[in-house]
Amino acid sequence: MEWRYPWVIIFFGFLLFFWIGKFLRRGRSHFIFKSSTPQLEANLLGRFDHQKRLWKKRMGLFGLSFLILSASGPQIGTKVKPVERKGVDLVFVVDVSISMDAEDVKPSRLQKAKFEISQIIKQLKGDRVGIIVFAGSSHIYLPLTADYEAAQLFLDGIDTNMIPTQGTSISSALNSGLTAFTEESEKYKVIIIITDGEDHEGEAVKIAEKAARTGIIIHSVGVGSLTGSLIPIKSQNGVSQEYKRDRQGKLVTSKLNEMALREIADAGNGIYVRFDNRLTGYRNLIQAIDSMEKKTISTHEFLEFEDRYQIFAIISLLFFIIGFMFPTKKKQKDTWRGRIV
Repeated sequence: MEWRYPWVIIFFGFLLFFWIGKFLRRGRSHFIFKSSTPQLEANLLGRFDHQKRLWKKRMGLFGLSFLILSASGPQIGTKVKPVERKGVDLVFVVDVSISMDAEDVKPSRLQKAKFEISQIIKQLKGDRVGIIVFAGSSHIYLPLTADYEAAQLFLDGIDTNMIPTQGTSISSALNSGLTAFTEESEKYKVIIIITDGEDHEGEAVKIAEKAARTGIIIHSVGVGSLTGSLIPIKSQNGVSQEYKRDRQGKLVTSKLNEMALREIADAGNGIYVRFDNRLTGYRNLIQAIDSMEKKTISTHEFLEFEDRYQIFAIISLLFFIIGFMFPTKKKQKDTWRGRIV
């Protein structure tokens, strides 16, 4: 049981204070005419039943109590309510290769990507969200869901240690993204791939073209800078110990491959966005998603507390009616006085 307006219940305190005051004053009340004679009181109040008068007051008290309960909005039990959600199926494909630890975007490429994705999820209204992580291979990390809180929790858990097979296989990630959609209709489906753009297989553009022909839109997001950055190698506690080197011992610089990501977005009928040190990178994606035609994703039912104030209001009304109609007059006993002939 819950209350929609729990603050209304404080009025019970005023009732309690009132009746405590009445109890303390009991026995100190006097007849309105202090100098009246017993005969006058008997004539005025002889037909008045004090016990019935007390019950009349009690009916008013009960009615007022139930009126306060009704006004507080009691919600009891549950009911099944149909809900329609309109939106699109949105799959984030996130690069978790070690190059995403580069710090040319603060605090790191991956942390910046997670922040921007979080901002997008907060702006969604009815869309379903899924997450795929990839490096040298790709995996469905979060199936499509309308539970945005769960999506945020899964998003927080993403790091570059999730996939032991290193590399950046955008082609594999896009194929996994296509399989994440559960419905046969290809319409109302969006893939947002977020990476530094170093595709080690080179088939991403062809896959994007194929997806676009079936109606799936692919947006691409580049995370990083064109000048690039060294790739830190972190310990288990997240502390940078050294930087990645190639087989010849030279430091590896990871640069954003913006041209490849633009080609993927063009082939997928989407847009290209860069996540850098500015705070507005996600807004173009939000606008692109909002401009799409929405579908009814699901018409499901969920349980919630049902308003039951009507019951208490009816009971309150009954007590008020009973109290209003309750007689306070004493019953007069009929006596036989004989008959005058």
